[in-house]
Amino acid sequence: MDDVFVGSAALARGGLTRASLRWNYRALFPDVYSSKAITPTLQQRTFGAWLWSGRRGVIAGRAAAAMHGALWIDSTTPIEMIWRSGRPPAGIVVRNERIDAEDIVEVGGIAVTTPLRTAFDLARHLPRELAVRHLDALARATGIKALDVELLADRYPRARGLPRARIALPLMDGGSQSHQETRLRLILIDDGLPPPRTQIKVSDGVNNAFIDMGYDEPKVGFDYEGSHHSEERRQYVHDIGRAELVDGQGWIDIRVVAEHRRRYILHRAYEAFARRGWEPRKLC
Repeated sequence: MDDVFVGSAALARGGLTRASLRWNYRALFPDVYSSKAITPTLQQRTFGAWLWSGRRGVIAGRAAAAMHGALWIDSTTPIEMIWRSGRPPAGIVVRNERIDAEDIVEVGGIAVTTPLRTAFDLARHLPRELAVRHLDALARATGIKALDVELLADRYPRARGLPRARIALPLMDGGSQSHQETRLRLILIDDGLPPPRTQIKVSDGVNNAFIDMGYDEPKVGFDYEGSHHSEERRQYVHDIGRAELVDGQGWIDIRVVAEHRRRYILHRAYEAFARRGWEPRKLC
């Protein structure tokens, strides 16, 4: 991370003048700089926050999830860390919380919460839908399971946000491959439907396809389609063959795009259930 450095240390080594520091570099955090020629990435901002802590903070939350390979985390996301600081600068969130040594790992030379502890913190500190989005991405990247995360509550019985975590963690599903898929899944669950099975394999014995989520008994599936499905010719041609395969195996495949509202999605879902004569057992 040569692009991010402690300004006072660079000046002390004599490799940089104060004028150069002022004109060519921007302050990410107090006494932590990066070149003005680049737009700082989340990784660079995370490293900078760690430098700001004197290399003593433990990176946590969404920044930790990104370090474990989770996707869809914005580069401007505040960097969370477990450490002690009365007044952290803008862009850094410090949590003075207990953390056991077994819940810390080293990633690229930086102390980071383990995937399980990262999930535990996401579930406790974020609003439910946002937490589930990031939990899904972390589960997809690392393979962690909700039950294993929930066991951390036994070791941290006084941790803040446990009621919130108990709501979010059972909803975690590593089968979601985007935030929009998580949104779609939560729309179904929040209406009282059973949690749909994700990444359903459909095969004709030769070719395979995967439905984002769905219900096996009525063979009703749901696929979220991003803009690339209509804008990229190769994807468009692939989708024609895929649709024929899914239809041929008896599935009703409901395609959802970002513009579709909750009411419309549910209307199409119940209409498909009725066509199959299936009455889902409501969970609420």
